[in-house]
Amino acid sequence: MSKKKMDKAPNSGSLLVELLTEELPPKALSSIGQSFADEIFTGLVRHQLKLRDFYGRRVFATPRRLATLIPEVLGEAPDRASEVLGPSVKAPPEAVAGFARKNGVEVAALERRDTPKGAVFIARVTLNGAVLGAVLATIINDATRKLPIPKVMRWGSGEVQFVRPVHGLVMMHGKRVVPGSVLGLSAGNTTSGHRFMGPASIRLGDAEEYEAKLRTHGHVIADFAARRTEIDKQLQAEARRQGATLGEYLELLDEVTALVEFPTVYACAFDASFLDVPQECLILTMRQNQKYFPLFAREGKLLPKFLVVSNLRVDDPRPIVGGNERVVRPRLEDARFFFNLDRKVRLDTRVPQLAKVVFHNKLGSQLERTERIKLLAGEIARALGVDTMVAERAAELCKADLLTGMVGEFPELQGVMGRYYALHDGEQREVADAIEQHYRPRFAGDKLPEGPLASAVALADKLDSLAGLFSIKELPTGDKDPFGLRRAALGVVRIVVENQLPLSLKDLVDSAFGPFRGKPQTDLKIFFTERMRSYFLERGYSANEVEAVLSLNPVAIALIPKQLEAVRAFSALPEAASLAAANKRIANILRQAESKGESFADVDVSALKEPAEISLFEALQTAARSAKPLFDSGDFAGYLKAFASLKSPVDSFFDAVMVMTDDKKLRENRLALLTDMRKAMNRFSDISKLAA
Repeated sequence: MSKKKMDKAPNSGSLLVELLTEELPPKALSSIGQSFADEIFTGLVRHQLKLRDFYGRRVFATPRRLATLIPEVLGEAPDRASEVLGPSVKAPPEAVAGFARKNGVEVAALERRDTPKGAVFIARVTLNGAVLGAVLATIINDATRKLPIPKVMRWGSGEVQFVRPVHGLVMMHGKRVVPGSVLGLSAGNTTSGHRFMGPASIRLGDAEEYEAKLRTHGHVIADFAARRTEIDKQLQAEARRQGATLGEYLELLDEVTALVEFPTVYACAFDASFLDVPQECLILTMRQNQKYFPLFAREGKLLPKFLVVSNLRVDDPRPIVGGNERVVRPRLEDARFFFNLDRKVRLDTRVPQLAKVVFHNKLGSQLERTERIKLLAGEIARALGVDTMVAERAAELCKADLLTGMVGEFPELQGVMGRYYALHDGEQREVADAIEQHYRPRFAGDKLPEGPLASAVALADKLDSLAGLFSIKELPTGDKDPFGLRRAALGVVRIVVENQLPLSLKDLVDSAFGPFRGKPQTDLKIFFTERMRSYFLERGYSANEVEAVLSLNPVAIALIPKQLEAVRAFSALPEAASLAAANKRIANILRQAESKGESFADVDVSALKEPAEISLFEALQTAARSAKPLFDSGDFAGYLKAFASLKSPVDSFFDAVMVMTDDKKLRENRLALLTDMRKAMNRFSDISKLAA
């Protein structure tokens, strides 16, 4: 690098980029901050101003700023040699001279290069490395356009666009301000502290002092993860002082981290009379509307206390505490009002009104859907040996709470409020519990309905949605699944498999399509197979193991985990690879024979001629006799292991016997023997799928 270039910028140093903004969207802040830093880093690497080394890189994101600090960034990338492909060696001299002149070399310096299209001239040139000051603003502007932001806005009289108005820009390389303009702002070395507790202007002498100076002088914890950790530590400490726990609070913790720059936790209280309202209502209104952290007793019961994360740290917190206590009271009053009003109308009198609620314009109202669910729940309950009338009563009432004021205000409470109102109406507890649990599982990893009765209603609800929507071709496409059908199908699989329900998936689908007669079921059955494949792969089974079982379209899917374990145990046997390969060979032979119109029935023992085929027949008979009682008792692993003894007879058979012999009788008898073997070994899994 020349002395002149060295004077332009320090060779290497830490790069700081910061955008000062108005309040950024809290739920997206973490991802926006990470993307901002990633895009800038990628741009520097592209211009060879930074090695592909993430070590030491920092990402900062607060409600009012996005920033990144990247160490060892070059002020100018090194020059690099390059080859430029030129004209053919047969080109006119004028063209060759023009090429040389364009690339700043003499004609005599051009070299010849043989290519598939013939010999050409090449010019060896030196390309100047990128200068940080010349490209940084462009890199940042590009980064702002690639952020995961659904909507952008304009502000003032300018035409620039961003997720929120931007009021400041810092671009520093070491101690030096990198000149440039981003989103209409010129770069500087001045950041801003906390809106209320810090100075409006903080001058930075070096990029490396950014985080520490913001914290000590500006009362801003710029690092999102550090701020989250600080909030969590304060929440846990205050909860212990209150003799309480925080319940499931981590999702709210992420959101609150994006709302404050210098967090302080304060304890507040509300009137204990509000605890007469179901605690789910109070918890939801505090978390969702106010971003408060409810406190719980050790057994999970809500206490009349909550924690607030404030953006202010004060000596006397009473005004903050009192203000938040006054704010929460009207919210809790609303919840109590809806709860008391809803209980004046019985759930069963609301059911006819579901006729006015459209489920889907091609599938009718929620009342029509409820009637379908009721019939299907009764059928499933009958198959499970539980009280059909109780299941049908739960199904009849399961959607009635959609018409209540509480669920209208908080849709997340559907089912939950139905349970409370059913108990208030004097319904059986089993009915009330099934109403609440029929939405389970609501999300990945959620709890399942407990017991066969609640499972029957939950299955009916999901199967009706699947059958109905598949019947009108409302199928998921790509990453779009507006009706949550993937979640519903996976829910059916989880309920049957994890609750070990003795139900046939085929029978369930057939029953669900009862009201939609004449509509094809194939798409839904394939859809279920895909969901089961994903489900079992996520549980740690290999693709070959899963395919071995699913390829036979199992009916009793509750047995699949046990069958997969059996396939895995068989795979570990020394004989497994050879027998899997033999099964694959047999499958191919039988497929080819069928395509040629070969017909074969039972094995004719008298027609067995070769010692190897006689030996295989006898070994198969012995193994099958041992395997049958094991299969019938559900010992699938023992069943497969019983056939391990066939390895030697099978190997000998294929070494010594010609299956597709010209003798028709011998050929058909040998094909029948192989058919018997394949049927005997593959009653619940296709062992050939294990072959490499």
